[in-house]
Formats: sequence, C-alpha cells, structure tokens
Amino acid sequence: MSHLAEDDLTKPLGLAAVDAKPAQRLSGRAIATACVCIAGAGAAAYVWITDDGRGGRPQAMVTIEQQKPVAPAQTDPQPTGSIVTTSTDGPAQRSTGGEIESASGVRVVRQGGGEVPGALIITVPEAAPSIGLAPAPDRQLVEKGAHGPLPKIGANGRKPMDVYARPMATSSKLPAGAPRIAIMIGGMGLSQNATRHAFDKLPPAVTLAFAPYGPSLAGQVASARERGHEVMLQAPMEPFDLAGEGPGPHMLRTSHDKSELRDNLHWLMSRYPGYIGIANFLGAKFLSDAKSVAALVEEANSRGLFLFDDGSSPPSLLGKIATAASAPHVVADVLIDAERNGQAIEKALLRLETVAREKGIAVGVATGLPDTVDRIARFVGALEKRGIALAPISAALARDAARPTARIRITPEK
Repeated sequence: MSHLAEDDLTKPLGLAAVDAKPAQRLSGRAIATACVCIAGAGAAAYVWITDDGRGGRPQAMVTIEQQKPVAPAQTDPQPTGSIVTTSTDGPAQRSTGGEIESASGVRVVRQGGGEVPGALIITVPEAAPSIGLAPAPDRQLVEKGAHGPLPKIGANGRKPMDVYARPMATSSKLPAGAPRIAIMIGGMGLSQNATRHAFDKLPPAVTLAFAPYGPSLAGQVASARERGHEVMLQAPMEPFDLAGEGPGPHMLRTSHDKSELRDNLHWLMSRYPGYIGIANFLGAKFLSDAKSVAALVEEANSRGLFLFDDGSSPPSLLGKIATAASAPHVVADVLIDAERNGQAIEKALLRLETVAREKGIAVGVATGLPDTVDRIARFVGALEKRGIALAPISAALARDAARPTARIRITPEK
C-alpha cells in the first residue's frame, strides 16, 4: 500500500497539483452577504435568549397612568361587556361595537382575524344643567322699614318678582308649546323636618311658599333658593271662621284701616328676603272684602311683587281687582290636597294635568305635608314622559296678568 503524502489529502479530486497563489481581496458583494448572515444569526440568538415570540418585529412602549377611581352612578346594571358613555342630548341610544369602530375611521387588526366584539355602546342622556337664582337680597331692591328690610322696585325699574324668579326651563326633548304645570307648596318653614323633606323630594322647578313664622326662616329660605326653588311669602289673612287670634300675629284683617293694614303687611314682608310674591294663607273673609283686597293689591304692586290666590275661596275678589289695576297675579286652578287622602290627591293631580292640556298651563297648590309632597314628587317626576313641562309659578304670570314670560330651552353642551 502506497503512502499518501500530506498534500494528497488536500488536493481536489481529479485535478493535478497547482502552484499556490497569493490571497485575493474579498469583493463588496461578499462582504455584504457576510453581514446579512451575521445579522440573521444575531437575531436568532436574541429570540432564543429573550424568548421574544414577535421575532424581532417593531414594538411600541406606552405608559399607562391609572386614574383615581370614581364612584359609579346609581343606575341599573348594564349587560356584561357593555361600555357606558354619556351624551349631551336626546334619549338613550345603543350602537354596536362595529358601528363605533367603523365611524372612528381606524382599522383594527385582531389576532387570528377575530370579529368585532358584540359589546353595545350605550348612550345615556345627561341631566339638564342646574339653574342658579339671583342672589338675595339685591341691595338695589331693598329699603329700610320700621320692622326690617322691605322689597322695592329698583331705580332702573327692576322688580323683585323678576329678579328673584326662576327662569322657565324646558327640556330639549319636549316640543315648543308643550303643556306646562306649575305647583306651589305652602307651609314651608313651620316644621324644619317637613321643610327638609320637601327639599329632598321636590325638583327645583316647584315653587315653595314660606310662612312668616318659624325658626331660622332666613336660613331656610336661602337654602331653598340655593337648591333652585323660587320662593313666595305666605301671608295669613282673616278667614270667616276665625278662632282666637288666628294662625299668628300681624294677620291681615278686614277691620284694619289702610294704614294699619300696611303696617301689618310690612311686618310680614320683612321676615326674610328673596321672595317673588305674596300668597294667601286662609283669608276667605279678607279676600272677599273689596277695600282690603284693593289695599293689598296696591301695596304689593308698588313694591314689584305679584299676588297669588290659592283658589280655596270662591268669593275671592283678588283676581278681579288685580286685573282692573293691571297688577300681576296668579289664581290657582286646583287645590291638590283639599281632601287629605291619597286617592283624592291622585285625582286632583290628574285634574291638574287635564287643565294643562286644555289651557296650555295649569297651576296647582298644596300643603307641605310629607305624604302630599311624596305624591307630588312622583307625579312631577313623570311629567316629561307624558309630554308636559314642569314650570315655576312665575311662569303662569303670562296667563293671569298678560305679562310675557321669558322661556329658555336647555340643551346640554356638546
């Protein structure tokens, strides 16, 4: 067996030996190819080391800041997977996730080509903005009286009945010219518990009438106005069946001459500021006396106030005398709790709705007893669904005193 030379192992098969040549310089293409191979090997090593299943595809790092938790609104539970948003107008509407995604103009690519989730986007209408009343007292509408500050017409013609009134606000979901119902609740201030109950249950558009007696009157009236209620002064007037001194001191009587009547009225008017008019408490005898009513109408009108007749006394002359004097006034259509039982109150509220549909606006009056307040609160809470607007008593002046009333339609901001 022949021995192989060391060079025989390195020779190409079938070729004769050739002389070694000097090393050649690598070409640019060879260098580029080598770089690509090295980069590929590096990427493979990175994937193996980091376990990056994305294979080196581009990534974006986003910082997510968690907001402080917000207490959820007390609403009915929504279906699992739903997204709740708020809208600025109109009734609640529902849209699918696909509709929202399509409208956004953004194409979303899901892993495995999945479809758009079936979640619903639920639109919830926002509550109408609150309406703030003008501060009271307005210094330009107050004068010093013998018993305390009295309302007056300002030098520029501004009247307390206009400045302190609640504007008429109608939901954008109601058509223009929708029937309106205005309700006044009397007897406020006599019982702090009953007054707080009315605050808690009644919407701001309900007008509250405060008696001139009771503890912390000015504070309670201020609280009512802060909640958006316009307020009235409920003045005790002489009934036919007067027992003793009546409901309280300084009651307006038919036996008073004009000077004495004015003095007692000034005492009543100085109990608290911010009211828009004077309503009667009792008063069947007083309101049937032409001389007494004429003096009351003259004094209230000269101070920029309107008068309210609760309609409890058929012989009342207030509407007739006020109309003759071109003095603003309102006469109630329905005494809601003339009979203080639940069935009678419900019938009275239905009658109030009937009057509103027939005449365009209806005015009701009731006492601040808790059961009455609860029933009225449920009734007015459903008015909008029945196509009726809730109005403050001042909105009825256009009907009973031929005085135009500003009307504001509230559409929440977008």
